[in-house]
Amino acid sequence: MNTNEMPWIHIPIPELEHQLPVKPLHDDPETGMTVLKMKYEAGFTNTWHTHSCAHGMYVLDGILNTSKGQFGPGEFVWFPEGERMFHGATDDNDAIFLFITNKPFDIHFEEKRT
Repeated sequence: MNTNEMPWIHIPIPELEHQLPVKPLHDDPETGMTVLKMKYEAGFTNTWHTHSCAHGMYVLDGILNTSKGQFGPGEFVWFPEGERMFHGATDDNDAIFLFITNKPFDIHFEEKRT
């Protein structure tokens, strides 16, 4: 498949009042493992959260800003199951990356603190 020719679809994130551009690449019905091409638009951050799945992010373009540091094109970061994290784009550039899970995806956002 040519991901450059695929249209972006938008997955709603109601907790953040945002829609996330994605291109689904693979979904394994036996394991639940998924591969997506994703885009965090400039200034967007997926705020503090956890997952019941582990996942990796391979940066294709831009800078991915995460709780583990910043990662640029050609760099890969892995988040174990249950780890507390955030990730997003920098304020001035989109971040485009491959998103790979080891089993079915879920997300649990922290409650907003006052």
